[in-house]
Amino acid sequence: MTEELLKQRKEMLVQLVHDKTYVPMKLKELAMLLSVPKEQRDELKEVLDILIAEGKIGISKKGKYGKAEEFALAGTFCGHAKGFGFVTIEGREQDVFIPADKTKGAMDGDKVQIVIEGEARGKRAEGAVLRILEHANKTVIGFYQKNKNFGFVLPDNQKLGQDIFIPQGKDMGAVTGHKVIVRITDFGDDRKKPEGVITEILGHVNDPGVDILSIIKAYGLPEGFPDDVMVQVAGIPDEVEEEEKKNRLDLRHLQTVTIDGEDAKDLDDAISISKENDDHYTLGVHIADVSHYVTENSPLDKEALKRGTSVYLVDRVIPMLPHKLSNGICSLNAGTDRLALSCLMEIDGKGNVIGHRIAETLIQVDRRMTYTAVNAIVTDRDPDVMEEYRDFVPMFDLMKELADILRERRKKRGSIDFDFPESKIILDEKGRPVDIKPYERNAATKIIEDFMLMANETIAEDYFWQELPFLYRTHDYPDPEKMKRLGTFINNFGYTIRTQNGEVHPKELQKLLDKIEGTPEEALISRLTLRSMKQAKYTTVCTGHFGLAANYYTHFTSPIRRYPDLQIHRIIKENLRRGLSDRRFAHYDSILPEVAVQCSSMERRADEAERETDKLKKCEYMSKRIGKEYDGVISGVTNWGLYVELPNTVEGLIRVNDLTGDYFVFDEEHMELVGEMTRKSYKLGQKILVQVADTDKLTRTIDFIPAKWQEEDE
Repeated sequence: MTEELLKQRKEMLVQLVHDKTYVPMKLKELAMLLSVPKEQRDELKEVLDILIAEGKIGISKKGKYGKAEEFALAGTFCGHAKGFGFVTIEGREQDVFIPADKTKGAMDGDKVQIVIEGEARGKRAEGAVLRILEHANKTVIGFYQKNKNFGFVLPDNQKLGQDIFIPQGKDMGAVTGHKVIVRITDFGDDRKKPEGVITEILGHVNDPGVDILSIIKAYGLPEGFPDDVMVQVAGIPDEVEEEEKKNRLDLRHLQTVTIDGEDAKDLDDAISISKENDDHYTLGVHIADVSHYVTENSPLDKEALKRGTSVYLVDRVIPMLPHKLSNGICSLNAGTDRLALSCLMEIDGKGNVIGHRIAETLIQVDRRMTYTAVNAIVTDRDPDVMEEYRDFVPMFDLMKELADILRERRKKRGSIDFDFPESKIILDEKGRPVDIKPYERNAATKIIEDFMLMANETIAEDYFWQELPFLYRTHDYPDPEKMKRLGTFINNFGYTIRTQNGEVHPKELQKLLDKIEGTPEEALISRLTLRSMKQAKYTTVCTGHFGLAANYYTHFTSPIRRYPDLQIHRIIKENLRRGLSDRRFAHYDSILPEVAVQCSSMERRADEAERETDKLKKCEYMSKRIGKEYDGVISGVTNWGLYVELPNTVEGLIRVNDLTGDYFVFDEEHMELVGEMTRKSYKLGQKILVQVADTDKLTRTIDFIPAKWQEEDE
């Protein structure tokens, strides 16, 4: 069948099924209607299958063809380890539950076509997969288990829900315990397991580094830079050349510092500050001019867009840009001339930006400061540290003064400040976890956070009103149903949130966080509040940032590690130099939607990979502590058990079967497990003493049981 003939037949069939007089028909009936002879029915079916895959027509469970919206919906399948799944459909608020016996063998991430069959689990619809339109998992990472004449790969991704069968001779000589990459050759269905061929052996599960390597491979994270990128990098100078310093605003006379963590190497933001007329501050946020070296459509640029962001795993960083740039010429290292894009803001005593200038600049950082040292000055007033940096102490005091004003201003408008306890996992030279230390924000980290937020808001508002193509960081209002459920839950603790027409103002959530500060339930309610909110993303339309209660927000301050920042630097510089011509306006207008989607997607991939490596190392850390007891807080309640979080941020599960002394039933409305006879209850936020019972590095799970003496006392 020629392309032209296929096109004609597709158009004819789409027109037919959308005709007002058309009644859904089976293949045989359609063939008769269209006078298609028996020997050509396979061709007709082929065209119909193509239209179904394109989502232009649908097919019922009984095999009748009609409008896509009449019979079937297309969406993305999200699997579960127990075999069932959910399908997310664009434009539909709630996902659709798919029972285990109706998945048609769909795997996590697959594009599927489903039919709605009824309501299940409250308001969630229940459906069945009709067909798989596109397989998401061409390769799978997993644990190999060898039998006599064949083997199985147990996927690292628990959501895949089924093992991969490996026939004899297709295992590359792998033995039980090897971590492998398997290429799927047959995806199977709901009656037959998927089948595959092992293409790479990563190493044994107990070999150092294999665990993290498996996650890197599973998420498709890059392990090196292509040759053409490194050729381009080789041509970039190690220091700023004299010719490059021309036609820039020279700010080398300003007292300028960077403030970062002790082990940071990619320093992409620097600060200068002064105060005039008693109540007016001049704040300079100077950002590395990465776009000077990463030119549009160059190999470096294409690779940076592909990566989208740097990924910070527990034992390594996978950078967006090669180290020669990120740690070298683009890093604002002290004592060296550097090219920057600066946002110079005049701010009044109430924290309002009353004037600003954006400029291509030449800067030189005077001191490379750490959060620890700056906090020792502004908070602890440590005499030794103050003496060491005596020429800079007035500057840091001024920073603290302005940061406090900016934070108070944000708080008044309702900005939500989630101050979660974070942790840093300490590894030995073989990559084994030896400690998990809390990492807390201090005055110095907040200073930098406040100044970066202010620069991001200022840039976003400027370019919004110029009506130029731009990338914004947006955060939508929460789903009213989720807010309603949150409100019902916090009522158990005596708290309320006000809503208007189903919507909640961010100030209401900030008030809630203020009320719970210092209470036992603070961490729990904070996390549930965050989970009730939508995910921030990159967009080309400025719809505001709910969490920050900001009308305008972008990401401008980290072009070394985030592509959106690099992208808007190009637009800003081009606009500063000569303005955007109609041709360049149209160019950015056409590419930015795709850039926004790509960067949002890569950010989610990085977040998930980072979480997985943390879970893995926490699991490994607790595996050496079986039998030990810890104080914890119930962080989640389900019908299968209790999730308990320890002070070091490790989370584990107490299975409902391990709650002795009664038969416990899940009360979903109050999020608690209640004993049928004793009425003893386990609630969110409740303190509990637990014992480490078991760990599973493959599933990255930790099992707790209630401490024995605690149960006996009760």
